[in-house]
Amino acid sequence: MPQPNWYKSTFSENQANCVELAVAPDGIRIRESDEPDTVIRTSPAALRSFIRTVKAASLDHIR
Repeated sequence: MPQPNWYKSTFSENQANCVELAVAPDGIRIRESDEPDTVIRTSPAALRSFIRTVKAASLDHIR
């Protein structure tokens, strides 16, 4: 399987500790730039739902 093309937000510029995303045939991959061997796999729908929840600040009650 070919290596995925990893992308990070333009807001991250050249900083370390950035979240990176890659599109794969079976879903989306997520990793932190300083831990590139630890990868989370998810679906596009689940990622959209998570992003909507974060943007709505719906996780503020979780500690």
